[in-house]
Amino acid sequence: MSRAATALLLLCAACSGAPPVDVDSQDAGAPVVDGGEPPDAGNEPQDAGEPPDAGPADAGYLPPAVLAERPYKLVVPVGYSPATPVPLVVLLHGFGFTSALQDAWFGFSDEAQARTFLLAFPEGTSTLTGQQFWNATDGCCAAGADVDDVGYLAAVIADVKAKYAVDGRKVFLVGHSNGGFMAHAYACARAEEVAAVVSFAGATWADAARCTPSRPVSVVQLHGTLDAVVLYGGGFAPRGTGPYPSASQTVSTWAEKNGCTGAQLQPLGGNLDLAVDVLLDETSREAWPGCPAGGAVELWTAWGMSHAPLVSSSFASTLVSWLFAHARP
Repeated sequence: MSRAATALLLLCAACSGAPPVDVDSQDAGAPVVDGGEPPDAGNEPQDAGEPPDAGPADAGYLPPAVLAERPYKLVVPVGYSPATPVPLVVLLHGFGFTSALQDAWFGFSDEAQARTFLLAFPEGTSTLTGQQFWNATDGCCAAGADVDDVGYLAAVIADVKAKYAVDGRKVFLVGHSNGGFMAHAYACARAEEVAAVVSFAGATWADAARCTPSRPVSVVQLHGTLDAVVLYGGGFAPRGTGPYPSASQTVSTWAEKNGCTGAQLQPLGGNLDLAVDVLLDETSREAWPGCPAGGAVELWTAWGMSHAPLVSSSFASTLVSWLFAHARP
């Protein structure tokens, strides 16, 4: 499936509430294995929870019980070696989507192969109509559902770490829409387990007191000014139980949580071209000054960008490059 077709499906689903589109995992551009199991010679998926034949796993390791009910998939790049710890990126899909569809749009699997990092694909919980969601903040998008998605993602990360050589300084989350809210929620609750997050069209808690990170986390808030689904200026989501803050308030919250000493955002030079359906280099960047090591805070404002743009060929590379530059000190 082309990037353009994928983006159109995403936009239609976001506006109509249609059930998620099923995309075969091979469309994602890289072998995907079930439950974090390393592929065998034939690259066949393994059963979730079985300890691997080789790697750093403890012989007595047992996967968290939640993974039996909610398995995940993992891209293991061909250049991976158990002797060399590599970064881990966790990709969080938007409301009503699947991880495979999100990856087909963003192109992260190809980037994982090219730059040798592990890429985890967790799946949200399904509504009665088959739409997957994350129970992130009260702003989006579980409508009071009692699901511990912070605990689930912690189990996914722990499982990958137990079975593969992961560089603990380089564990990252990238999320879109509801997945962007989830990236913020996880960083607020489990800051010690993640170095940096990129939230695309998401937001953190409107009530800043509900974000209690144990240490600084580097954050990029990427948001389109013409997003009609999750508004750049904040608002209420259809399946939220409270408001969500604006993009600027989201980064202001993180600047306060990280202990940044600057008074306001400062522009960074060089706009980015992240969308092919918006003219010129549409994304300007601002950073909060005076942030501590491991606690950078940036706002990437995509002028004229919608909720589901046609992303450029450099989209995944640009986001991954920023993440890799913001490993935990």
